[in-house]
Amino acid sequence: MTNADTPIDDTADDPRWAQVVARDKSADGTLWYSVATTGIYCRPSCPSRTANPRNVTLHDTLESARATGCRPCRRCNPEGASQDAGNAALVEQACRLIEASDEPPSLDDLAAAVELSPGYFHRLFKAQTGLTPKAYASAHRARKVRDTLAAGGRVTDAIYDAGFNSNGRFYEQSGAMLGMTPGRYRNGGADEVLHFAVAQCFLGAILVASSDKGVASILLGDDPEDLVRDLQDRFPRAELVGADAGYERTVARVVGFVEAPDIGLDLPLDVRGTAFQQRVWQALREIPAGETVTYAEVARRIGSPSATRAVAGACAANRIAIAIPCHRVIRNDGSLSGYRWGVERKRRLIELEGGA
Repeated sequence: MTNADTPIDDTADDPRWAQVVARDKSADGTLWYSVATTGIYCRPSCPSRTANPRNVTLHDTLESARATGCRPCRRCNPEGASQDAGNAALVEQACRLIEASDEPPSLDDLAAAVELSPGYFHRLFKAQTGLTPKAYASAHRARKVRDTLAAGGRVTDAIYDAGFNSNGRFYEQSGAMLGMTPGRYRNGGADEVLHFAVAQCFLGAILVASSDKGVASILLGDDPEDLVRDLQDRFPRAELVGADAGYERTVARVVGFVEAPDIGLDLPLDVRGTAFQQRVWQALREIPAGETVTYAEVARRIGSPSATRAVAGACAANRIAIAIPCHRVIRNDGSLSGYRWGVERKRRLIELEGGA
């Protein structure tokens, strides 16, 4: 029975009762329950001991729960924002403070600003964002650098606008931050040489491109020309070198790996992304062929169990298909979610690897 209060005798058979038993936070705001023996009403995620369903009535509206004459639970505060929503608001406040500061605020200052202890705040921030406050500040500075350089700004301006107080500290981090020198990044990858080639595999067209550091892109699609345009859009002023017989042997190794994943891919990768993205991508590379995991499980593996959406975003941002196997990540219910190169390709890859 849904969209109505449940008669007391039917509570245990109502599918919504399972959400209460599981303390399902996703049901907060859509479901409430009142307990006749205690005279209180709660949200589904309430941490209190689970009541006997014979004493419970489920409600689809807060007004209905109030009408029972019960009082709101003091532990879960069903009248206000959930604890998760409150925590998210505090982390959002801290993020805005970081972004508005010329110098990254200290952990103690951030914790004091949101009225939490430093230790608890640090754990909460990492659980919500997938990054520590320090790493978030570094990622924000990196975004400011990229934005300034992409707009054609001077490297010196990018350094000081992002809060670096010395050229030396900036250049120590610029390679990991940008994947190339600041001057090259500002000029759209000018002076960077990328070798690339297009081939065919059982998934359709495949483009492989490498810098002097390693494989920088593996792209899949139906139209080889679309893949080349995608590469050009990412590196608009880089020198793209195709039709190189030596490099086509590298592409042949990648195609062989795609079609027989158990052989592995012994090639260096030029992985370019934020600190959080790189943590996710490393976790993906540790998933064996033939296995799948959920986005939530990946979030747990990187130590950020609340960052499931951010993990999904990192998977979507991956441009090195197969070698960074984002196709091995599925939804909690076992279904296939979106895939940058098409859900059908994801399905075929999982089926192939399942028989590897």
